[in-house]
Amino acid sequence: MKAIRIHAHGGPEVLELDDIEVPEARAEHVLVRMKAVAMNHMDLWVRKGMPGVTIPLPIILGCEGSGVVEGTGDEVLIAPSTSCRACEACLSGNDHYCRQYKIYGEHRDGLDAEYVLVPAYNVFPKPKHLSFEEAAALPLTFLTAWQMLVDRAQVASGQTVLVMAAASGVGSAGVQIAKLFGARVIATASDETKFSKIQELGADHVINHRKQDIAEEVKKLTDRRGVDVVFEHVGVSVWEKCLKSLAFAGKLVTCGATTGPEVKLDLRHIFIKQQQILGSTMGPKASLFKILRLVSEGKLSPVLDRVFPFSEVVSAHRRLEQGSQMGKIVLTP
Repeated sequence: MKAIRIHAHGGPEVLELDDIEVPEARAEHVLVRMKAVAMNHMDLWVRKGMPGVTIPLPIILGCEGSGVVEGTGDEVLIAPSTSCRACEACLSGNDHYCRQYKIYGEHRDGLDAEYVLVPAYNVFPKPKHLSFEEAAALPLTFLTAWQMLVDRAQVASGQTVLVMAAASGVGSAGVQIAKLFGARVIATASDETKFSKIQELGADHVINHRKQDIAEEVKKLTDRRGVDVVFEHVGVSVWEKCLKSLAFAGKLVTCGATTGPEVKLDLRHIFIKQQQILGSTMGPKASLFKILRLVSEGKLSPVLDRVFPFSEVVSAHRRLEQGSQMGKIVLTP
């Protein structure tokens, strides 16, 4: 079978479409014939290499996807992680806190392959009205955004939420979830051609974060009050403006650092304004049941940018690196 692997870290040129063996059957596992795999910035980080993080090489990339179970024909999407299922964290429904928690395409071989063998507990029924490409764009993106807004920031009706980089996969999910819970949504994007789509998803206002001062625009839109929640995943390039956009007792929740992880922080602003900075990574697998119900009811929807065949994975990586996408980039075998 074909699989997208890297044997060394580097630029897009290290991506290889290898011929490898189809995984052998194992107890309590299912073999899935992959139909689509969505890309994430994690694919870029793993490809480039991360300081202080050892990636097992060679490794198959890809952490969220959809396909058909061999032997049954069930159409499924695959949860992006595994855990021990026996520790206190797992048994309390917080599998993302498990010390053996592993994400596909980072800690173990991923889903960018024609066939993958996954634990049976890791497959969920694909919403019938979605294409395989749309379904592939759901698991990690919406699970991450749900954990950030619902579980960590506890977003509530009547609040104002600032969603950074709303044209990204996780950003487009964040806009929808914040609106679903009754929040007023201020979003940011760098390309004004994407504004109308972001507003269709539920954003009440969109700020061009390349041309406008985010904090100043937020002050204008909130009568200088600021926002209750900042949904952040960009990192150093917007960090200062995000903090300045927070209201008294506001919460900033972050899940990423696309533009860099080292930020400055004036603690006086945090304790005087009684604000909170919350970290968030992934989310409990159980939340996928809630998310998929809302998707089936038409209340949440994945946003697709472009679909590339496996043979054009280099072009897909370059598009994601350029940040020119609106929604998710998806690969198909």
